[in-house]
Amino acid sequence: MAPVNVGMPTLPPRAPKGVGHIRGSRGFTKAAHDELQNTRMRQNVGHATRTIRTKRAKVVAEKNDWEQLRLAGSHIKRDVMARMPELLEQFEASVTAAGGHVHWARDAAEANRIVTELVKETGEEKVVKIKSMATQEIGLNEALADAGITARETDLAELIVQLADDMPSHILVPAIHRNREDIREIFLKGIPGVDPDLQANPADLAEASRKFLREQFMEAKVAICGANFGVAETGTVAIVESEGNGRMCLTLPETLISVMGIEKLLPTFQDLEVFLQLLPRSSTGERMNPYTSLWTGVTEGDGPKNFHIVLLDNGRSATLSDPIGREALKCIRCSACLNICPVYEHVGGHAYGSVYPGPIGAILSPQLTGMDSYDDPNASLPYASSLCGACFEVCPVRIDIPAALLELRHKKVSEHTPPVEGKIFKTLGFVMGNQRIWDMTVKMASLARVLGLKDGEIHWLPLFLGGWADARDTPVPPKTPFRKLWKSDELKSDLARESQNQVPTKINGRVADEEA
Repeated sequence: MAPVNVGMPTLPPRAPKGVGHIRGSRGFTKAAHDELQNTRMRQNVGHATRTIRTKRAKVVAEKNDWEQLRLAGSHIKRDVMARMPELLEQFEASVTAAGGHVHWARDAAEANRIVTELVKETGEEKVVKIKSMATQEIGLNEALADAGITARETDLAELIVQLADDMPSHILVPAIHRNREDIREIFLKGIPGVDPDLQANPADLAEASRKFLREQFMEAKVAICGANFGVAETGTVAIVESEGNGRMCLTLPETLISVMGIEKLLPTFQDLEVFLQLLPRSSTGERMNPYTSLWTGVTEGDGPKNFHIVLLDNGRSATLSDPIGREALKCIRCSACLNICPVYEHVGGHAYGSVYPGPIGAILSPQLTGMDSYDDPNASLPYASSLCGACFEVCPVRIDIPAALLELRHKKVSEHTPPVEGKIFKTLGFVMGNQRIWDMTVKMASLARVLGLKDGEIHWLPLFLGGWADARDTPVPPKTPFRKLWKSDELKSDLARESQNQVPTKINGRVADEEA
């Protein structure tokens, strides 16, 4: 399928490399190896994800029609992908008719330029922001800073990440890797005038952030947000949140700028009834989120006087062209797949290198950026999974993440694997299929004991084998192969002695083996 083109310039096939936060600086395997050593992070993430998924399971079990809702959500999203150009044109017309302004952005660089120019037109040098994955994706805060504009995050978790000069590690809870003591230290250093006796308890931490943010809300003339949904039929934009900071940003400033991925469309206003049941239960484990904000263009005397929405492609059209990978565009950013994923729970979000971590990030990020080469950090993401399938079971819109992961693995092997790797595996297959040669190879493998030996593990291998040792704790091969050990007289005598020492188990007076 050709890139979407509805009243905008021809879109490039991929988001440019190095723009935004959807490609890390190193591959998942190496990053995960390091993150596994971070015990504190693992404890924080493990506790939080277990709590959220327990709450989710409880409220989902209350819905007898949950599977029907999932199917409805999936079908609606597939309809959007099938009619994307038509719905985008309809959405643009609806927003414009309601007094809003629509801008088209091919990629992160263009989106950043548009937003920066819109802010400059107001003459303001400070803006407040609602938590937004799209603006994180394109690196908007950094682009605004380069233009001399300060963007203040108002979501509590995003504020924590911003003050710590950190990166988010979860879609729903960006600071999930931080605990109360961390947050206290961050506030003491980052919030001007905070009480030096601030205690590390939720009430005091929340109050400290509330006082600081209230000043930001009252002073701001411009707000920037993302969008959970955009309704083509009416031009309505919807944001759901839990803290009320979004409501403040959406009502107080004079100018509101929203950045929305083109996949966030819904055909009709009635479709919201499906997703406003699916999203809160899947994300926060709530029957309904505390704040749901809907607005359509501008209304005299109510809310911002100027509304702009930037429709962001940034690789989505290219993703749309893949019949399997396009399923990732159904994502409603609930984070249920992260909370259930055993890989994410152990390595955290930073190991993925992208603003989209976890199972959904493993299939979305490589498609948004493309896999430029074998060594592309995002090319390792499709392997960041055990393929257990739990992510599909909890996904509210039934994204078959395991199938997409396998498709992306196939693409990497077929399009980016060096020719020498295929020859190596062909040779390995021959060696493993010949017992005599295999025995000789195993004997030779013991020579690896002198290569990078440290604490009984190999930490260095030569040439192209180096990648294996860099990312894995590889035990030193034993001097005696198992096949030879199995046939040895020493093992036979040990087994015989063990057998003689076994004490029979009696059940009802009869001798039985342990299995019985």
